[in-house]
Amino acid sequence: MSKDILHNWSKKSTEHHKQYKQFLAKASKNDVLKVLDEIHEEAVLKINCLDCAACCKNYSPRFKTPDIKRISRYVSLKEGVFIEKYLTLDQEGDYVLQSKPCPFLNQDNSCSIYDVRPSDCARFPYTDEDVILKRPSLTLKNATFCPIVYYVLENLLVKVKS
Repeated sequence: MSKDILHNWSKKSTEHHKQYKQFLAKASKNDVLKVLDEIHEEAVLKINCLDCAACCKNYSPRFKTPDIKRISRYVSLKEGVFIEKYLTLDQEGDYVLQSKPCPFLNQDNSCSIYDVRPSDCARFPYTDEDVILKRPSLTLKNATFCPIVYYVLENLLVKVKS
């Protein structure tokens, strides 16, 4: 696929939502996993997350206990103080950020805690693992704001017959 695929990607992602949903429901896990790493690598070479950072500006990862321990130590805060200063519990009982954008997002869209960032951040946008199929509602949501997810889905539609 050419780089033109990314032109107006957000609009096209919205237009293709139903097609993505149908694909994710029917696609063979084995067929997807055969090509997923290659498509993901291609996407991350073409798309620079630092140009966008929509995930860091608009959404929060879950902060699991190991994340909280690791990050609070890194920023020299006691775990309780870190939680009180930065986190809140969501409807599912997960710790998430109190505010948006992420308080660890720098002006240049880099992350001030990159080396110790939450596991959700390290794994995002989940386009190199089976989460893309296991959690289709998450994949569809991510496709609305992440050009990498859009790129991967568009290529999967072409390379995998559902």
